[in-house]
Amino acid sequence: MTPIVPAAEAVAARPDTRVPLPLTAAAFTANFDRFAIGPVLVTVAAALHVPLASAVSVAGGYALAYGLSQPVWGVLSDRLGRLRVIRTALAVAALAGLASAAAPNLAVLAVLRVVTGFAFGAVVPSSLSFVGDAVGPERRQAALADLMAALGLGSGLAALFAGVVANWLNWRLVFVVPALAAAAAVLGLRGVAEPPRAPAGSLATQLGAVLRNRFAYLVAALGVVEGAVLLGGLTFVAPALEHRGLSDAAAGAITALYGAGTLVFTRAVKALTRRIPAHGLAAIGGAFVLAGYGAAAAAPGVWTYALVATLLGAGWAFLHTTLQAWATSVVPEARGTAVSCYVAALFVGSALGASLGGGPAGQGRFELLFGVAAVATVPLTAAVVLGRRRFTARG
Repeated sequence: MTPIVPAAEAVAARPDTRVPLPLTAAAFTANFDRFAIGPVLVTVAAALHVPLASAVSVAGGYALAYGLSQPVWGVLSDRLGRLRVIRTALAVAALAGLASAAAPNLAVLAVLRVVTGFAFGAVVPSSLSFVGDAVGPERRQAALADLMAALGLGSGLAALFAGVVANWLNWRLVFVVPALAAAAAVLGLRGVAEPPRAPAGSLATQLGAVLRNRFAYLVAALGVVEGAVLLGGLTFVAPALEHRGLSDAAAGAITALYGAGTLVFTRAVKALTRRIPAHGLAAIGGAFVLAGYGAAAAAPGVWTYALVATLLGAGWAFLHTTLQAWATSVVPEARGTAVSCYVAALFVGSALGASLGGGPAGQGRFELLFGVAAVATVPLTAAVVLGRRRFTARG
């Protein structure tokens, strides 16, 4: 039976699954900037002569601004256009990033990182909405797999780059490189055409369309749990490796296997989207995550931590792209708003997972932390599989 495509989706029903290269580069840059700060916090604290606990505010403020900006950018992208919002945000991020590199003290740096995080927060949800506008539902997950490959590569290379910078170069390069890349992406996006999208109504209409949709609530709730399990757990891979005696650079290099796993397994997702339904891909992703966390909990060590980093990348490729594609289809008439709510929920969950895992990590009990994550993976995967299957059947 051919699924019925809603009227607002019909605007975007195109067969092409390619994501424009400048948009892919913008998404890569946004993730690179977000993941690069963690490995250099110790170096930043020493250079600015402040306690590590104070330097952590640089990362915390960035993450908070990044997450809280999502609904703002989502509403604006529905009203002004995806690319217009992305170009504006990248320009602001480039200026704030360059200013961050010249920050004379921690207070100035923290403020500039908040501005940078708020600006870069526009890129991923608006890019997802662009794909939702430009690619038909039946091929959307394949297109999103390309975008997720760029995001995974960005996060993986950021960890590796930051580890090298922390050991041998100047920590200020961590801010300069993504700022210059953001400026280059602005220029590249000038040649990309805005895809057609459903006309936006009033702000109340946009928000009402999302708030009245029960699947929007489900996707957001699953985003919170996914963020806690996948992103929250990923936060502790490098500390777990350092707890085993590895250096910052070595821990960063091994954690970068997450990016390699994402890159490799998104190719598999793209090849399998025509053969396996979305809920089946989610089940495969959940199995990968469960296997990784299970191994790290049962036999804690460098090799199992490397395995969990790789398999989290696989889970991100299979499970996360399923949720992302679902988020782009839930409320097509207010796609940007709906997608941004899901992304915001994802980062709320990430912060929650990092907070809950801080206690066991501080005691060096990483096997307990990864064991709890493994247990939580089971109901998460079941809920995504059943919910996505019901949503598809509804059409």
